[in-house]
Formats: sequence, C-alpha cells, structure tokens
Amino acid sequence: MNITFSIATWAFLQGGAVAAFVGAKAAIASIVIGYGISVLLVSLAPCIPTAKYGFEMFYGLRSIFGPRGIKVIMVVIAIELAAWVALLGITVGHSATNVADSLTGSSWATSSAVVTIAALIAIVLSWVLLSKGPERVGRVGDIAAPVLVAITVAMLVMIFTKVSVSELFAAEPLVPMENKHLAFMIAVELNIAGGFAWYPAIGNLARLTNTPRASFWPNMLGLFAASSFAAIVGAFAALTLGSDDPTVWMIPLGGAVLGILIRAFIAFANLTSMVTQAYSALMVTLGINTSIKKIPWVLLTALFLVPVGVICLFPEFLYDSYGRFLTWVATLMAPLCAIQLVDFFILRRRRIDLRQLYADVGVSNYTYWRGWNPVAFGALALGVATYVTMLHPVSYEPNPGFQYLGAFLPSFLVAGTSYLLGTVLINRPAGRGGYRPVPEPVSAQRDSPSPAATR
Repeated sequence: MNITFSIATWAFLQGGAVAAFVGAKAAIASIVIGYGISVLLVSLAPCIPTAKYGFEMFYGLRSIFGPRGIKVIMVVIAIELAAWVALLGITVGHSATNVADSLTGSSWATSSAVVTIAALIAIVLSWVLLSKGPERVGRVGDIAAPVLVAITVAMLVMIFTKVSVSELFAAEPLVPMENKHLAFMIAVELNIAGGFAWYPAIGNLARLTNTPRASFWPNMLGLFAASSFAAIVGAFAALTLGSDDPTVWMIPLGGAVLGILIRAFIAFANLTSMVTQAYSALMVTLGINTSIKKIPWVLLTALFLVPVGVICLFPEFLYDSYGRFLTWVATLMAPLCAIQLVDFFILRRRRIDLRQLYADVGVSNYTYWRGWNPVAFGALALGVATYVTMLHPVSYEPNPGFQYLGAFLPSFLVAGTSYLLGTVLINRPAGRGGYRPVPEPVSAQRDSPSPAATR
C-alpha cells in the first residue's frame, strides 16, 4: 500500500520540481538526503504511537494540544488533505486528457475546463472505492504496486535509450541558478517537505498494522525507497525531455502505444493515492465533532469530496504551484512532528494513558487549561515562524542563512526545544498534561521525615 502511495504522479512531480534547480547527480543526493530525513521522522511520529495503541492519529494528539485545542489542528489538516486529494485528481485529469489527445489528435489538455471535468470524474471514481472502506483500497494496491515498480524501472530503461549516462549527468537544470550550493539546499528542502507531506496520512495507515515494527519498516521500504527511486527517475525524465510535467513524458519515452498504456495505468494508480489521502482526511474530520459519526459512511465520503471538487475548478493554480504548496505543508508539519517526537519519546517515554485520552474535558489529565495546551501552540507558532523566516512559502525567497541551515532544521529544533522547555518549566510543575513529576534527588529523600514521624 505504501509503494502504491509513493509511486504516483506526485513522485514524478517531485522529481520534476527538483530538476528545476539541480542536475542529475545533485538530484540523486538531494532526494536521498531529503526523503531519508523526513521519512525517518514521520515513521517514528505519528506511526509508532498509533500502531502501539490503535487510536486514531489525531485523537492521540489530544495528549499534546488538549481535547479542544486539537480540533484547530484537525481543521487545518483536513483542509490540507483535501488539497492533496484535489492535486492528485488534477494530475489524473491531466493524464487522462493527454491520453485522449494522443488517441484523437485533439488538444483537450490545454483546456482547464476539460482537465477539471476529468478530475471530477476521478473524484467520483475515488468515492466509489472509498465508500467500500480501506480494505478494498488495499486489494487494489496489491495489484497496482508491483506494476508501478515495473513501470518506473521501464521508464529508467527508456531514458537511457534516449541519452547516455554522461549526457544525462551533463544536463543543466531546467531553471539554473548562479549559486549552485543554494540551488542544492533548495532541492534538499523540497524533498524534506515531500517526506513531511505524508505526516497527516501515514499515521492512520500505521493504525491498521499489528505492531509498531510492522508500521515502521513498510514506511522505510515503501515511502523512502520507492518514492526516492520514483523521484530520481522523474528528475532524470525531466532533465532528458526538458519538461517538469510528468503527464507529458510517457509518449516521448515509450512511443505512442506503450506511452498511452503507461499513462493510463498511472492515472488509475493515482486513484488509490487519492483514496488513501481522503481516508486520512475523513478520520481527521470524524474527530472534530462527534455528531459527524452519525452520518452514514457513504454519505460522509461524498460530502468530504464536494470541497475537493471545488478546488479542482482551478486546476492550473494548484498544479503549477507544486513546490510552493509543499513548502506550505512543511511549514506546519515539520514543527508538528518535532513536538510529537519530543512529547511521546522524551517527555512521556512512549506511554499514553488511554483512559485519560478518552475522558471528558475537566476530568482528563490531558485537559491542560480548559482543554487547551498553550505551550504546544506556542511552540508550534515559533516553529512555523522560524520556517517562514528561513524560506518564504509565497515568494520562495530564502533567508541568507538558508543555504547553511535550510528551513526544516531550524524550525524543527526551535519547535521541539521550546515545547520541551515549556513543558518542563510550566506544564509539569503546574500538574498539567499528565506528565510524571520529576523524582526528588536521593539526598532530599533521605532528609525528608518518615511517615511515622509525620504522623
């Protein structure tokens, strides 16, 4: 399932975006480094907690943000996941219209209206799959995953029938920059953001596994290895053909018949990625308000996909802003991941009280202050501000220090450190959040009066 999730059009989009900044050798390095860092972190948090305890991923974050505070995070995440589903739907629309153009000799791919119609059809098809539950998607993934791996290998072979290794490695980036080091750092950051983009969805997939081990290694093999390979092939294809749009690569690489077949299958495989993201978004939505759970699943899935369809009315805006969209995602996900890692692995030592997690506000140890944890929101705000300072998500202008530190690392460290200090200095002394008190020093325990003397 993770392989199907990884080797979709967005992996090739990732490679095309990287090829805009760096050549082939730097593309390989930046993809391996970027994905290696971020996939490792999202494989630890939130996958380990959800696999260990079996709770819905964002419901588990009540222990960090409070029962009321987490709802704010969940609304933002649901919007972000809806945008991802729309982006995948738009890529299916582009692929479908390119296939139709190849078969009929028309030019529908240049029409935003036709792309939107194709994307809406993809959304309807994903609703059909989603309405059957996640198990049905898993069965589709069993077929799609090996075929997608074979297609990616075939793409690599076809690339080297067009160009030699030396010619590929000599190819200039699509949008070359004078500062090569800065260009490489942007490429690394782009790939780190690509890995963090899985944070909202991957936790609820891990929830369906039996053990934390079973949730961790499929991420490293499925997300890191498969997505890195696909992104590298995407970068090679972009450098070879001079285009960062993966929906137009297949026919130049494989010829008319094979190119059309490959493009059609990748469009179909994208449906499974759309369903995976939509399933995660629905799990988030169910946790926002308990009354939502009363809505039948088939109707609820349809209601969620309505705003996704609205986003698809503006296909080129989202499709052409892939890199900036990823940056917006990482702006929130990097500090959020840091906070969860610090909370679960350092402060709570991998232990969460399930009874307290599901208790009411005011009764639960995770109530903090009226259901809100200001320390967590303060740390998140500092992390987001740090990221934006280092790399602006709108203008994409980096700070002078970006080429040495990037944006992820300062944001991650600021959020994690500020949350750790805030919890130790504020929440734990105040008895908020269910943290265990710090043990007294041995000398203080010896000097304290015995129970008998106290009586």
